[in-house]
Amino acid sequence: MAASTGTPKVPEYIFAEKIGSGSFADVYKAYKKGKTREVTAIKCVLKSNLSKTALDNLILEIKILKELKHEHIVEMKDFEWDDKYIYIIMEYCSGGDLSNFVKSTRRLPETVCQRFLQQLAAALKYMREKKVSHFDLKPSNILLKSRSNPILKIGDFGLAQHLPEDDTNSTIKGSPLYMAPEIVLKHQYDAKVDLWSVGVILYECLFGKAPYSSKTMNELIEKIKKDKAIDVPYGTNISQDCRNLLQCCLERDVSKRIDFEGFFSHPFVDLEHKPSPESMTKATELLTMAVNFDECQEYEEAFRHYNQALQYLVPLLHVEGDASKRTALRRKISEYLSRTEDLKKIMNNDSETIRNIRIPTIQRQESTGSTEYQGNREELLRLTATTPQIQTAIEIAASGELYANEGSYATAFEKYQLALGKLLELLQSEPKGRRKDLLREEVTRWMSQAEHLKEVLNRVTSPGNYTEELFVMADDKNCSLQ
Repeated sequence: MAASTGTPKVPEYIFAEKIGSGSFADVYKAYKKGKTREVTAIKCVLKSNLSKTALDNLILEIKILKELKHEHIVEMKDFEWDDKYIYIIMEYCSGGDLSNFVKSTRRLPETVCQRFLQQLAAALKYMREKKVSHFDLKPSNILLKSRSNPILKIGDFGLAQHLPEDDTNSTIKGSPLYMAPEIVLKHQYDAKVDLWSVGVILYECLFGKAPYSSKTMNELIEKIKKDKAIDVPYGTNISQDCRNLLQCCLERDVSKRIDFEGFFSHPFVDLEHKPSPESMTKATELLTMAVNFDECQEYEEAFRHYNQALQYLVPLLHVEGDASKRTALRRKISEYLSRTEDLKKIMNNDSETIRNIRIPTIQRQESTGSTEYQGNREELLRLTATTPQIQTAIEIAASGELYANEGSYATAFEKYQLALGKLLELLQSEPKGRRKDLLREEVTRWMSQAEHLKEVLNRVTSPGNYTEELFVMADDKNCSLQ
């Protein structure tokens, strides 16, 4: 049992900085004593702040967390207590939460959203097998394992409980902005409220705000009360599968809302191609068949099997932590993509079969090491907090990076062009100092990435004058990076 003191203290751990705070608890980063110095997050709950209901919820949270062991659920490692505190020792996630991640880029490309959605869906499927519902899914309760390779982890199970899909509950739970309408309006709901919350989270990732975003609580409640379907914006670059899933999750009529079976099998969720230990085996089997078909000049079947293999291979790039292995995998994928392009030329490009086959996109940049960003953008954002024009341009350029990483090169360049056009202009009127130095550093880096995009676009699509246009634009403004 932990030592009884007036401040949070667990004998086996060294407490570092506070990383979170709530009504009933503070969360600290901590190191386990010993040779490994494992990093953890310790939730310290002050007993005197707990009502009977809050204590019951905490006990239930601990009970549920002890049962849940999944790669996309924050792991509870242990719990202890003394006369003042209850300590829940958790897995440490250094990437912050999904809410801040979305705000830092304004909105996420559909391919990133799909990858995140697969991770949430995998966790939810595991929870359904355990008959556990969360009831408070929202971006701030979803953590990122790290910023460099974002892996989502569902956390904060304070409102979770064992509830089969068809069982109902009458206690209001969750956060109103992400709460299904039936919770607010009828106080009767079932496990499908988690699917509504997933729809809201996906909507916010895609469009930068939740569908019922409001300035006041009264305004929010009025929007929830209106029997009006959620408007999924048209004119936005999202696929039909993505739009369909949003509409199915954000269905106000519970009887018409997608159920868990339909959600897990939905083509946009695409759990079949989520990276797993079996992905490489499945891809290898398909590639063996593709090569055999290729050698026998059965090009349509070869094309189909190469494509099916790539749908398993490409997602593995996003989870491969070893830089050299990632580079080798990217090179192999590029070779197979090149062969599919050759096969398309051999076959009739207008055939219905070819049009309906989706070729995965990847980052085609040759790399020999980690692509993790090592700059000072956070400091720059702090220094430019009073200059919204600069911050907006930085957010647009940052979204360009995400599009580039997902293989959406033309869209990425458009983002760079829009952002750099403004930043080059602002840089000229920026007084000397640390802020200007950091701004120049980012602009130089983004211009270099734009130049690389030109090379990629010339190889993958058709030749263009993208980078020339960018630098002509800079010359027209008499801009200089000096």
